[in-house]
Amino acid sequence: MRRSADLGLIGLGVMGENLALNFESRGYAVSGFDTQESRRHSFDQRSQGKRAWASDSLSELVASLTRPRRLLLMVPAGAAVDAVIDSLRPLLQAGDVIIDGGNTHYQDTERRVQALNSAGLHFVGLGVSGGEQGALHGPALMPGGDSSAWPLIAPMLLSIAARTDEGQVCCHWMGSGGAGHFVKMVHNGIEYADMQAICEAYWLMHQLLHMPAAEIADVFEGWNQGELSSYLVGITADILRRKEPQTGEALVDLIVDTAEQKGTGQWTAQTALELAVPAPTLVQAVMARSLSALKTQRIDAAWLLRGPASLTPPERTRTIETLGQALMAARICTYAQGFALIHRADAQYHWHMQAAQIAATWRAGCIIRARLLADIAQAFDRRADLPQLLLDPELAERMGQAQQALREVVCLGALSGVALPTLAGSLAYYDAYRSERLPANLLQAQRDYFGAHGYRRLDKPGVFHTHWKN
Repeated sequence: MRRSADLGLIGLGVMGENLALNFESRGYAVSGFDTQESRRHSFDQRSQGKRAWASDSLSELVASLTRPRRLLLMVPAGAAVDAVIDSLRPLLQAGDVIIDGGNTHYQDTERRVQALNSAGLHFVGLGVSGGEQGALHGPALMPGGDSSAWPLIAPMLLSIAARTDEGQVCCHWMGSGGAGHFVKMVHNGIEYADMQAICEAYWLMHQLLHMPAAEIADVFEGWNQGELSSYLVGITADILRRKEPQTGEALVDLIVDTAEQKGTGQWTAQTALELAVPAPTLVQAVMARSLSALKTQRIDAAWLLRGPASLTPPERTRTIETLGQALMAARICTYAQGFALIHRADAQYHWHMQAAQIAATWRAGCIIRARLLADIAQAFDRRADLPQLLLDPELAERMGQAQQALREVVCLGALSGVALPTLAGSLAYYDAYRSERLPANLLQAQRDYFGAHGYRRLDKPGVFHTHWKN
């Protein structure tokens, strides 16, 4: 007997398999396919007794789908996506929908939307966040692309998405073209920065206050009960409590201090430079991972390069309180930079994004979910065209209250020789952004001196050039 499926899912790795089972649990029949026979077998085993199964070929999968056919690709970004699309095109008909759920660069999604639209096919770039458990129980979803596809896929995506405690669904249409994957890219850039800032807070407590991992875990657990509450702060407490079973040592102390990365944070940094959006906190987080990879050189440099004189450890209770306030200040700056990047891209690409909906989508299910996002969503509800979160009166007030703590922590790091790149980057960003005047007047004079680039004046209109050397 021929089985009929509501959704075809291509790529039965951990994320693909869990998403398929999530869809099935919401009442949708799912036909899956993977080029690896072992994955098809694993999926069949895991989906026994459910309305989900593995097809033996793409043609078999497509033949099983009800029309309009809806296919979700969970394959590695890049050439693999194009290869699957090329294989699918002869099997599909006008009106069918292809959804790319991988971490794809937004410009690739822009290209595919246009190419498939000319063939009568709908293409959607879907940002998915939440990891393995999120995929199974409720991820944050960021769809964008061909807007005519949204009514065809909305019921499915809304059914599997995460929900806030108030029942708000964490899935909204992000906009046309590459909007969905752009938002996911910025999400990952914010993720890089928030993780690094948390690591800097941990390291300052470890290096300067000489606190063991278990005591630092208590601090993070306490922070997670207040305004710093977030998924990343919560898992940090869990990580710091875990011990190596045989020795009883803190497991985190046994992990090599070289961070890896898959590239989406780099995309965020590169895009910020391309769109001329200041994002030093996001960029510094990427650079911190790259610098950590220089382990051999750092070992040599530790013996060769001189640091500051030893400091008397500061009073613990006040330092921890100040550190928590500094972490909040950095988090506000991080989100401010991320949403500024979204604002600039929306103006350039005309995607018609809704910033309040983006903040609402990130409130549950995703890696960067945090209590602060409810306040950010409210800021955009108050003013939909807000170009910068620091211009919201309520967030500006919170930043104003926390900025002194950020200064003290950055000074403490500098005086003690503990690198705090994202915290320092956040402070520099805040101080530059709040400055009515910056030293760029001298910079323009320098450019005019060696390159005759010209400059504008405060006291008269026009562009001027000076022969600076008499």
